[in-house]
Amino acid sequence: MPSPFPRPRPGGAVPASRQETGLRRTWAPEGPLDVRRTLMPLRRGPADPAFRIDRDGTVWRASRTPAGPGTLRLRGSAALLEAEAWGPGAAWLLDALPALLGGLDDPSAFTPRHRVVHAAHRRNPGLRLTRTGLVLESLIPSVLEQKVTTDEAYRAWRLLLHRHGEPAPGPAGDRMRVMPDARGWARVPSWDWHCAGVDDKRASTVMRAVRLGARLDALAALPAQEAGTRLQTVPGIGPWTAAETLQRSHGAADAVTVGDLHLPHHIGYALTGARRSDDATMLSLLEPYAGQRHRAARLILLASPSPPRHAPRLSPNPPTRHS
Repeated sequence: MPSPFPRPRPGGAVPASRQETGLRRTWAPEGPLDVRRTLMPLRRGPADPAFRIDRDGTVWRASRTPAGPGTLRLRGSAALLEAEAWGPGAAWLLDALPALLGGLDDPSAFTPRHRVVHAAHRRNPGLRLTRTGLVLESLIPSVLEQKVTTDEAYRAWRLLLHRHGEPAPGPAGDRMRVMPDARGWARVPSWDWHCAGVDDKRASTVMRAVRLGARLDALAALPAQEAGTRLQTVPGIGPWTAAETLQRSHGAADAVTVGDLHLPHHIGYALTGARRSDDATMLSLLEPYAGQRHRAARLILLASPSPPRHAPRLSPNPPTRHS
């Protein structure tokens, strides 16, 4: 099965003006598109050095592509997007633009089965599942999110990119960072992992992943289920991390996240009113959406409030996410 993502190549887009050394293209999506909602899963916190949204709605994204680092800027309307990219990875990013914006996603395959899902589906016609084609880029921050709070993981990602990433090509400059390459990750000293709040287990998992490098990114050409099976052969990568990765790298519509602290309760409360739920219950509730369970979960998260929380109790071993 041929990959929907381009191989590294030197050109293929229209050069920008001489003052701006980027490449440009436009793209008109078929059907409605909510750019912000589609791309938000790629943002790792409000201060993510690799992703930002300006007040005027312009989206910036810094990536390490198979062709090298690149910066992508998106602006325009949902009917016609104007994209500009800089750096060695610029042509790759522009060629992969339709997939990034959900051009390979098929929302028509989804049928709402619950009232809350139907309402969310109606209110969010432009929601698409992004597909980056960059497995390692989605995997590493997902590993950092294992068994810690979201804020702790976002802080680790931010600190590691600022200290060991490189400035994003183009006008973003030092305001944005591209994550390190495999050699750069290998050079992160133990004390920097410690300062970022990353324990030895997660740091070792990242090291195992970057040693595989291009072999992991090659999984983007495989079906999501097969790619997930292969990902989980890497020690430290379990179902939770694989699902979080595939949702972004593959736009995997059925990659439901199991092992999450909050998701089962949220889905259980939205669909049944129960305040407490577990993975088995969540999977049973999502069974009518087989093949589209991740899309259903996203719509539920957009549509329904979280279950009421009780007063916190002190616990020496608070529950955490799985790997």
